[in-house]
Amino acid sequence: MDVRRRRSLRLVVALTCAVLLAGALLYTSFGSATEATSPSDVLDGRARGEVQLAGVVVRDSVERRGDTLRFRIRDRGGRRSLAVVYRGLVPDPFREGREVIVSGRMRGGVFVAERDSLITKCPSKYTKERKPAPARESS
Repeated sequence: MDVRRRRSLRLVVALTCAVLLAGALLYTSFGSATEATSPSDVLDGRARGEVQLAGVVVRDSVERRGDTLRFRIRDRGGRRSLAVVYRGLVPDPFREGREVIVSGRMRGGVFVAERDSLITKCPSKYTKERKPAPARESS
């Protein structure tokens, strides 16, 4: 086999491998993504088994006992809420009124979250920037 043919064969094999690896990466990235579920979906039985629950932490609902965190999470635009029991690392931005995502399942009317699955969304990425009110002149 001559040198030119060997080089072109190597190039074809390398490009084929690169395309296959890129396809596998895209499939893994997008194929395994799961959509977050609202508390209403869980309460109505539309979401069963292991789910990612997304919503807003209800004010005055956060209670810490040792390494256990208990709080309620409500729909983003609604009023229905669900009790959550969580153990694990709590992100620094976790607060009442913040949007969170937590993975777990329902057990006995309470959403039991997987250890270290709590994610807090940054509000600056999801809210419109407010402009300061113009200063009034006094006369």
